[in-house]
Amino acid sequence: MGFLLPSTATMAALLFALAALLFSPELAQAKHIRNYNFDIRMKTVTRLCHTKNIVTVNGQFPGPKIVAREGDQVIVKVTNHISNNITLHWHGVRQLQSGWADGPAYITQCPIQTGQTYVYNFTITGQRGTLFWHAHISWLRATVYGPIVILPKRHVPYPFPKPYKEVTVIFGEWFNADPEAVINQALQTGTGPNVSEAYTINGLPGPLYNCSKGTDTYKLKVKLGKTYLLRLINAAVNDDLFFGIANHTLTVVEVDAVYVKPFNTGTLLITPGQTTNVLLTTKPSYPNANFLMAARPYATGLGTFDNTTTAGILEYEKPNTNSSSTTKLPLFKPKLPALNDSTFTAKFSNQLRSLANAQFPANVPQSVDKQFFFTVGLGANPCPKNQTCQGPNGTKFSASVNNVSFILPTTALLQAHFFGQSKGVYTTDFPTVPPFTFNYTGTPPNNTFVSNGTKVVVLPFNTRVELVMQDTSILGAESHPLHLHGFNFFVVGQGFGNYNPKTDPLKFNLVDPVERNTVAIPSGGWVAIRFLADNPGVWFMHCHFEVHTSWGLKMAWVVLDGKLPNQKLPPPPSDLPQC
Repeated sequence: MGFLLPSTATMAALLFALAALLFSPELAQAKHIRNYNFDIRMKTVTRLCHTKNIVTVNGQFPGPKIVAREGDQVIVKVTNHISNNITLHWHGVRQLQSGWADGPAYITQCPIQTGQTYVYNFTITGQRGTLFWHAHISWLRATVYGPIVILPKRHVPYPFPKPYKEVTVIFGEWFNADPEAVINQALQTGTGPNVSEAYTINGLPGPLYNCSKGTDTYKLKVKLGKTYLLRLINAAVNDDLFFGIANHTLTVVEVDAVYVKPFNTGTLLITPGQTTNVLLTTKPSYPNANFLMAARPYATGLGTFDNTTTAGILEYEKPNTNSSSTTKLPLFKPKLPALNDSTFTAKFSNQLRSLANAQFPANVPQSVDKQFFFTVGLGANPCPKNQTCQGPNGTKFSASVNNVSFILPTTALLQAHFFGQSKGVYTTDFPTVPPFTFNYTGTPPNNTFVSNGTKVVVLPFNTRVELVMQDTSILGAESHPLHLHGFNFFVVGQGFGNYNPKTDPLKFNLVDPVERNTVAIPSGGWVAIRFLADNPGVWFMHCHFEVHTSWGLKMAWVVLDGKLPNQKLPPPPSDLPQC
């Protein structure tokens, strides 16, 4: 039997088609798979002359850096070698159609139990910049966290001068006690938890603490006349932070993995859950000095807080390496705002604007399908019988959204939703407005009690949402960094006092508002956000102060499937942990 050879013309056409396929831009940009193995292990660590066992990933504190390009697929195999249950959250990653990989315990998954493995699998779509990952169960994220660096696609430049070098700076908190014991004791007694002993930069407290050794200070060595990109991440458990470098100006170029219109500042504010990329241009000639890079809290509540300052040292390389001078250089300290400087924080946040250009548009919903008004703040629960509670007037501290303090279920919400088994797990009657109105930022009402429940809001696919979040002064006005999983949102307005639904929307910025995943509700004020519910699944929204989340300041959105195949949540992976 003979073979029929293709004609010369047919062969040429086949070769041309193959060449076109090989050199097509789509294939050139084909997604790369980034594989990581994360082993959850205990590690002995010493800080502030205090040695203890902490939970880590791969024995590292902070944990390993994940590096990917926009469009890459990230696969992280997580194996739990400790006695605690664990989950990991990829904070700020959109998780389009990959809600099973989002990570909050009992929201999108049951936790990974001792000896178990779970593979997180997601693709980074339409994002570039800095995000981070952290544990998302109880207070384990006090030590379990690390950076996510998302580079632009190949051959796509930054929309700012290319830096000489990139440096990750991640802020955290150090507790001499076990953070799990700290929150368990607070929940038992109903009072506020003990505060941390120190803040840290890249896991190190720095030189301003007692019993902090020389090796406990982060040092950044820089060359003269160079531009560095600092990727700043606030992974602290319970505190907003001011940050500055003595005698240096920072240029803000990106927040929460979204580019912004660049602006200069001596100091910036960064809440837990937020990231900020800044350009630091070093001095052209040797300054004969070292400079503290310091962070300390912005504190607005009535409760106690860790009133300390963490610092690293910016050191210049000497241009003349033959110099053998051992002169001790002067050390300059930055001037940071007062601990409660809300005027500075408002001014800083109002400077943040999206690029809103052809390459990086700000797709702000110009009209909305559903409007929500949520009150956010502290309250109380009655003390259980035969128990003494140390919260306000013998009660237990609680926190709520629209007076509902969220109770975590024992089955993951996403599983219950996907399999149509919500009965007994959650209800869909989350209040879209506060159950009663009062002067939210004025004299608080006599009744401080909250209701308790596992309630969600259901949104049809592609709903354009406007959400106004109002701080309350029930047990003291306070700033709240609210984080929304699964989405970026646009911050279209904010202000102090009570939100006015008639006059405040007239001042909304629908042209170039900042786009982010975590926003601070101003202390004694309000913030308005808009987003498009284009991601099917169950999405957690909560305060990123861990104590407030523990007290119930959290809720969830259920976004229904759309009609098209790429608008539906796929089934869970076979290794999804069971409760």
